[in-house]
Amino acid sequence: MVREGGGARALIGSAHAGPAVVVTLVTLGLALAAGATPPRAVLLTLGMLLGQLSVGWSNDWLDRGADAAAGRTDKPAAMGAIAPATLRTAALTALVPGLALPFVAAVPVGLLHVGFVASAWAYNLGLKRTAASVVPYVLSFGSLPALATLLRTPPQAPALWATTAGVALGVAAHFANVVPDVEADRAAGSRGLPQRLGARVSVVVAGVVVLLAAVVVLVGAHLQPVGGLLVVVSAATAIGGLVTGLRRHPDRTPFRAVMAAALLLVVALLTAGSTL
Repeated sequence: MVREGGGARALIGSAHAGPAVVVTLVTLGLALAAGATPPRAVLLTLGMLLGQLSVGWSNDWLDRGADAAAGRTDKPAAMGAIAPATLRTAALTALVPGLALPFVAAVPVGLLHVGFVASAWAYNLGLKRTAASVVPYVLSFGSLPALATLLRTPPQAPALWATTAGVALGVAAHFANVVPDVEADRAAGSRGLPQRLGARVSVVVAGVVVLLAAVVVLVGAHLQPVGGLLVVVSAATAIGGLVTGLRRHPDRTPFRAVMAAALLLVVALLTAGSTL
């Protein structure tokens, strides 16, 4: 039985805080690498954080029935620790300022961020259960470099290599994230692209595209030696984590490895200056 309300711990536990923080830090890093002024970078970063929180809360609100049926003990809503109405209110409350703040930074950035968040909400609202489940990840991660370069004066489109790397990381994140839940998702009737391909194939796909992202950054960004070393470490981190996904009962390690790889790639870009 679902208890009314829900404490701060349950709310944080429903926010998908890890991915939200990583995406937010990647956004801040890219904005700084692109040469955005601090006020604009902060406005975009705060908007991204709030938008990501709204996505996380909406996910657990909308999926509470399926999560409960699957016995997801890591989901407060599925365990009755927080009321669905609380998650719905939190998601919508975070969504409004999350969408508004990037517009203050720059109108083109605000418009692109609306698309970023809309694609993530579309995933939660049902796209995740279709063969097009990877599309929101492609759109959202692929738009991260543009969110940064549009903060410049005048606004500029990102380099093709940067967008390509973003898309690759998005695909890797999607496939790595669902690896532990493939069988449970299938049993619940979810037929996203990774569920259709299976856990082992999904791990291979994630590994290949992470390597692609690393190669694209190495070739396109004209990195200094330190940056190049960081890219190599990034690829090794991701591949090492993804290898664990090939075991019989994989956990969240592959997804965490891909997120760590993304952060390392952004740090590598920071060492190279404004190259996006």
